[in-house]
Amino acid sequence: MRHALFALLCLAGLAGTAQAAIQTQEIPYTSSDGTRLIAYHAWDDAIAGKRPGVLVVHEWWGLNDYAKRRARDLAALGYSALAVDMYGDGKNTQHPQDAGAFMKATLADPAVPKARFLAGLELLKAQPQTDTTRIAAIGYCFGGRIVLDMARQGLPLAAVVSFHGALVTDTPATPGSVKAKVLVEHGAADSFITAQQVTDFKAEMDKAGADYRFVELPGAKHGFSNPDADAHKGHGLDLGYQKEADERSWADMQALFKQVF
Repeated sequence: MRHALFALLCLAGLAGTAQAAIQTQEIPYTSSDGTRLIAYHAWDDAIAGKRPGVLVVHEWWGLNDYAKRRARDLAALGYSALAVDMYGDGKNTQHPQDAGAFMKATLADPAVPKARFLAGLELLKAQPQTDTTRIAAIGYCFGGRIVLDMARQGLPLAAVVSFHGALVTDTPATPGSVKAKVLVEHGAADSFITAQQVTDFKAEMDKAGADYRFVELPGAKHGFSNPDADAHKGHGLDLGYQKEADERSWADMQALFKQVF
């Protein structure tokens, strides 16, 4: 009898533990430009009450499993994380030509990515787990450019982090426009980003008086944070995952978030 009771108590304990886990949901929403979007929200239900929110902006491939995984990673760190959809209908691709077309169409008018980012921001704030006074954003590749552009335009974000993101912009920062703390994690061997673009970005941030940090990761190529990057070498793309750069950049992000939150 005692053994049976002990077993039941153990099972009850395990059941309670199982209930405390990373939860996820897909949420349809609409941008002010009328585009139907689908976001992916992740949070840890073992945490009571509200916690800082983090937007995740995907690579040029679209809202794929990698962007969703990063949302879950952030949830495991205690954040309310929302992977946003910048292309519409949650579409994504494995083909560079399609990815390039999706990205080009989205960036053709600077008002479009801003509207879609703002829609994601409002959706994240609407989630009951999110502390609306503490919001940051991270982005990868194309998404890195997006979060940097949102910082340039003075959106009310505590911090933005760009991982192997594009540094060029159609909306350069102006003196005093950057309110967020900015962290750029850049692969020193990234052939997609020229040395001149790095120089120009730093000059732009200096002129704007931005609070920024630019980290060059030795030997890291474009896509260094994504274990799937190597699979795209067959497309002739100079991409490559680097575990050391991935872990260091993620640690840098965590340190920044501890600072601002």
